[in-house]
Amino acid sequence: MNLFMDKRLADGYKSPQQKTRVVTEDWAVKNLYCVRCGSRHLAHCMNNRPVADIYCPDCHNTYELKAIGGHFGRKINDGAYNTMIARLNSNDNPDLFVMEYAKSDYHVENFWAIPKYFFVPEIIERRAPIRASARRGGWTGCLIVWSEIPSSGIIPVIQNGAELPADEVVDKIRQTASLETRNLEMRGWLMDVLKCIDKMKDDEFSLSEMYEFSAMLKEKHVENKNINAKIRQQLQILRDKGFIEFTDGRGHYKKTRKLTGKKEFQVEVREYLQRVVNVEAKSAGEAVQKIRDAYKDKKIVLDTDDFKGYEIELYNDKN
Repeated sequence: MNLFMDKRLADGYKSPQQKTRVVTEDWAVKNLYCVRCGSRHLAHCMNNRPVADIYCPDCHNTYELKAIGGHFGRKINDGAYNTMIARLNSNDNPDLFVMEYAKSDYHVENFWAIPKYFFVPEIIERRAPIRASARRGGWTGCLIVWSEIPSSGIIPVIQNGAELPADEVVDKIRQTASLETRNLEMRGWLMDVLKCIDKMKDDEFSLSEMYEFSAMLKEKHVENKNINAKIRQQLQILRDKGFIEFTDGRGHYKKTRKLTGKKEFQVEVREYLQRVVNVEAKSAGEAVQKIRDAYKDKKIVLDTDDFKGYEIELYNDKN
């Protein structure tokens, strides 16, 4: 993958937004792959399509690309608020590609894929309408508060200028696919509880710790009269989908690799002990045999004073 974009494509365009769109979309089509099916071919959507920028000719999944020269904060600028909410309600939302690039040389620094089923209306923030006297007076835009998306839904493709293995990216996307549901209320609850689990510092947590989020969840779901029961229900769903495990029958849980992103490796550690021993013998062979016998009989025991060093290396990748 070539991480440098062709900034010459921006020549002839006046708008900074147009320049960014032309250069970044060209790079994406030429260098990216479909994170859904793994296909190495992406294409531009038809001009003026209001929903998506890029699509996969093989699986027909669509993507919207948001890019910035620099770094995004907590929020990403998007289009019309009403259009976005309508897309969410109709489940006609594309997956989102998020790119951060260096303005100095137009190289891609960070790139994430966010599947569409992690989007809920609560993370879409309405902007103030454009003043009535302006050319687009009354138009209301929106912001994607992507900091509110669970960590399992923000999947790195390029991190700090380094491309991650494509098969790992596609696998992570597929691991989250069981969260997809057309029911926005159900999706909202799943995302909210996942976000609460994200806030747990340890991989293991308890039901009582989850109940500490009850007040916050009540504010978001005022129509629900039994928040704690709903929390237990969502934990059961997340267990069935393989995101958490029940560790006992007393309300204790553990995050699985789907949430932690952790893998299991076997690493070998070798320590070296060495001591020079003087021995009288008629030959070198006899001297070595005497020391070998003494070592077996534990007359020579090496200890920490004989430590000379160590080596650590990967023994086996169990993944």
